[in-house]
Amino acid sequence: MQRLGFIHDMMDVKVLILYVAARSQYPMTTQEIYELCYQDDCLSYFDVCTAIPEMVKSGHLREVEEGKFEITDKGRQDGELTADSIAFTVKQRAENAVARFNRQIRRSSFVKTQIIPRESGDYSVVMSLDDEMGNLMTLQLMAPDQRQALRLSKFFEKKAEPVYNLVMMELLEEEDSDED
Repeated sequence: MQRLGFIHDMMDVKVLILYVAARSQYPMTTQEIYELCYQDDCLSYFDVCTAIPEMVKSGHLREVEEGKFEITDKGRQDGELTADSIAFTVKQRAENAVARFNRQIRRSSFVKTQIIPRESGDYSVVMSLDDEMGNLMTLQLMAPDQRQALRLSKFFEKKAEPVYNLVMMELLEEEDSDED
């Protein structure tokens, strides 16, 4: 019986990994590579786990930090030559997945939180929002327990921009009404 989908052998797995790695702006873990490449039901996590060490050995990928990989110049060149063999729908889905990954990693570099235990037994949660130019806002709140500190941290990571916009709107609203 003929296998459906793009992935038929290990070469297809490697071609897809090169395609994804060439479009990623950040180093990726094996799990992230798998998730970005999983655009075809024929791909398995074990295929990716087998392909990555082989691609590092062949010089197509390099490990830049513990467990994180990026494409090499050789991998980029070979990926350009083989990209046409990838099915159009698989390419499109992979490109969309990589674009979401790049946005997510970029955003996480601008939103930072830190939980600091205090002597009194409560916690300080320091939350900051940056952009390309520098720090936009740093907010420090007290949380009575670690659970609430973790919740503050988690929700700030999700809602940093709306919090910043709300603070700006609230602080500048009075200024706008004073001008009337």
